[in-house]
Amino acid sequence: MTENTGAGYWNNSYKWAKQIYEMKKSAVSSNDKNYEAIALVLNAWAYSNLTDTYGDVPFTEASRLDEGISQPKFDQQKNIYIQMLDDLKRANSLFVTTKTLTGPDLFYNANNDVNGITSWKKFCNSLSLRLLTRIMAKNGEVNVYERIQEIVNNPTVYPVFQSNSETAKLNITGVAPLMPPIARPQDFTTGRAASEFFVETLKGNNDPRMALFFSQAKNLQGSNIGYKGAPSGYAYGMVFDYQPSNMNQNLAKAPLNILVYPYAELQFILSELAFKGIISGNAQTFYENGVKATIEQWGSTMPSNYFSNPKVAYNGTLERIMLQKYVALFFVDQQQWFEKGGPDSRYFRTTGIAE
Repeated sequence: MTENTGAGYWNNSYKWAKQIYEMKKSAVSSNDKNYEAIALVLNAWAYSNLTDTYGDVPFTEASRLDEGISQPKFDQQKNIYIQMLDDLKRANSLFVTTKTLTGPDLFYNANNDVNGITSWKKFCNSLSLRLLTRIMAKNGEVNVYERIQEIVNNPTVYPVFQSNSETAKLNITGVAPLMPPIARPQDFTTGRAASEFFVETLKGNNDPRMALFFSQAKNLQGSNIGYKGAPSGYAYGMVFDYQPSNMNQNLAKAPLNILVYPYAELQFILSELAFKGIISGNAQTFYENGVKATIEQWGSTMPSNYFSNPKVAYNGTLERIMLQKYVALFFVDQQQWFEKGGPDSRYFRTTGIAE
């Protein structure tokens, strides 16, 4: 770790935030409610990732250099979350679902299909549920349960994702300007290895996506020895008697989808909320919907006997829901890390177990 660790993500995020800020100003100036709403949604997405990564970050004074603010103050994470949730609620009320966009829409093609605006609205409310679930421990300081129930109990007013087809994603075609973010696939795997925890979890699941996600490990003679990851947090200088599995380089090649918010994630959120009695509904049904959706979103076929595997079957525990949610968040920016990346993550706080 150096003082520059994470600088690239920080700089890129604020570059995006500035573009979103200008988009919102333009939308307000032209009284375009849909673009204003989309700007609020994208702003909440960008800043939720920023604050979940770094904690307190510049927010209210960010992107305002033209106003003479060159050193914006750092806002408290709690206040950022409150404002993001208020912004998302306002965005939901702004969307005009009978009017298309005037410019290209790489997410939902809402410039050609009016249903794309409804999909944006579903993204908005699904994002609210992600953020509200992440701060459930703060219920009382913030009216978390009330806001969750308001969304879930009023699907006409607050629609959410209903299928994989509504997943928020960016389709990278490989045709300019939609080029892969990593120019050389070999750079995607340089200095990396698949984690032992993730590999062993998928092996235990008999997950049909193993070959899609990973390369096989090799022994010192260079022969394949199956899928075997590297332990997380191993000591510096540790010598392995094998070359661990790595990410499949094809994951970085076009065509590919950059997942922003998958439908499967929402199903696991609803499963957790039903498990805790915060919303009505069947936790097992939501759970199984999530497992099926995350397999199918990658183009794989859900095995007919998948839930006969005791390591995948719903067993009435929150640990099982959170573990399969963790699997579903693979390749969704930094969401896996936000859920399970350290001793303060939701996975450890929620289940009370350590890896």
